[in-house]
Amino acid sequence: MTKEYGYLVNGKWLKSENKREIINPYNSKVVGLINIPDLDRAKESIQHAQVAFEKFRHGPSHERSGILKNIVEGIDKRKEEFAKTLVQEGGKPLKTARVEVQRAIATFSIAAQEANRFSSGELLPIDIVPGNEEKFGLTRRFPLGVIMGISPFNFPLNLVAHKVAPAIASANTMILKPASQTPISALMLGEVALEAGLPEGALNILPLPGAQIEPVIEDALIRKISFTGSDEIGWELMKKYSKKKVTLELGGNAATIIDEDPPDLDFAASRNAWGAFYQAGQSCISVQRMYVHEKIFDKFLDNFINETKKLKLGDPMLEDTDVGPVIDNDSADRIMSWIDEALENGAELLTGGKRDGKLIEPTVLTGVSHNSKVSCQEIFGPVVHIEPYKDFDEALERVNDSRYGLQAGVFTKDMKKAFKAYHALQVGGVIVNDYPSFRVENMPYGGVKDSGVGKEGLSHAIEEMTELKLMVVNLDY
Repeated sequence: MTKEYGYLVNGKWLKSENKREIINPYNSKVVGLINIPDLDRAKESIQHAQVAFEKFRHGPSHERSGILKNIVEGIDKRKEEFAKTLVQEGGKPLKTARVEVQRAIATFSIAAQEANRFSSGELLPIDIVPGNEEKFGLTRRFPLGVIMGISPFNFPLNLVAHKVAPAIASANTMILKPASQTPISALMLGEVALEAGLPEGALNILPLPGAQIEPVIEDALIRKISFTGSDEIGWELMKKYSKKKVTLELGGNAATIIDEDPPDLDFAASRNAWGAFYQAGQSCISVQRMYVHEKIFDKFLDNFINETKKLKLGDPMLEDTDVGPVIDNDSADRIMSWIDEALENGAELLTGGKRDGKLIEPTVLTGVSHNSKVSCQEIFGPVVHIEPYKDFDEALERVNDSRYGLQAGVFTKDMKKAFKAYHALQVGGVIVNDYPSFRVENMPYGGVKDSGVGKEGLSHAIEEMTELKLMVVNLDY
């Protein structure tokens, strides 16, 4: 029997006449039945979130930290259930689903620590100007209020955690819209949060279609939008809601530079092969472009193709599967058409390039023209292209020749080159001697150019969700 999931408003699980099936992208079986809230209920959640905020903001930090620790324990108790849900609703291979669950546990664990220190501020020397000898200033951070969180399908638990955890830690309340394709893990997290002692109304989960969320966002009580998804939708949200604080975590087409003398060529090949094809390439920091010094290009290419061929494509529920399906047929159609376009423009197919339903073989191309979509757009699929370069400055220019700028990887023994890349590359993060797909939960994560604005990563997300406020005290009265 198919399990039915309600939506969460003010601590209650509600049902509606409007329901939608969630389909397993690998085998097309029904995973669950989701209740879709009507507009009145969705708007009602804003009032509940505001009422909850007025109480939650005045609670002590140790209570919020305790709730976050309880959430950690709740996820841990159900970690295999969470992992298998990620496989079923999103097609994520079981081995990487388990990693995502552990990352979500880490996200809430770090948030539990941050809850006890986020509001610490600064003592300001106001007496730097004559006549203010008896004045001093204090600053601290205050929560904004009700935050709208909008999360994507590719990491449906941990990217939700990166919105919910800092919101709780900083005494904000949240209305969460999980991705339409993968809402079940977010609803399960809602169950865990209520059991952990989170107050009613502090987290409301609305599995609405994207087209129906704007009447909720536009309410004046929504103080901030935290959005992870496509750049087209993200920038439109910022344009429409310019008076709200907005964090945008958008797309990318991450690049790796392999210098002529990398520390370990085999490591660089295996690491970037995984970085290109894990999650079936459906990650905004998946390796999409590689620039390899011409002196080692042929050797590296052989190693990289061998590593790519080791990856197992297939049923994501099997323990040894590395690459599962892409999320839907429309995505598979688009990815294959982009591969065909690159080949028509003169690219060479080195391995992969075949499709079986929503399964697409890990695909390696070379000789790709810059204006081919697999190079200049975000492929969001298991496709990478590898090109030779002559000197390091050329490689830096080719990485920067993109409208995206999320993260980049540089493999080199030369620390002068590493720091040159750090200064020159127009990205939010430069990863030296590892792939650009590297992320740890506490690091500042966010891009430049069309990759977004603002940062996630617990303490950094908390800054985005709070307001710095000054108080000046005059002792001369």
